[in-house]
Amino acid sequence: MERKPAALIVPASLGESVILGRLDTDPAALRRLVGGDVESISRGDWHVYLNARGMILNMQPNIRAAQLAHDAGLDIADAARGTAVFLGNAGPAAESDVPAYLSRRARELFGTPLAA
Repeated sequence: MERKPAALIVPASLGESVILGRLDTDPAALRRLVGGDVESISRGDWHVYLNARGMILNMQPNIRAAQLAHDAGLDIADAARGTAVFLGNAGPAAESDVPAYLSRRARELFGTPLAA
């Protein structure tokens, strides 16, 4: 059985907890998480999945995901709408665990332990 990668799931709503957990990364599962068509933005050893039509659909901006990405060297402020899913980048079409420094930084930024 293939091991599911650890992902950092950052909801747009500040009232919802950021979650660090293992999840299926097949296209259908990712579409359910982001609420529609998926786009991926990569930076080095990680990438983030977002709703590809988040801006057009006027989805809620995700200020936590934008801040986390910015701190890791990527400006996605305009693209970060709705739920964001951060994963490790293991090459073309291959997922790995979200890097530990991203989950550690999320803990520091959001001031609460991540829900499991």
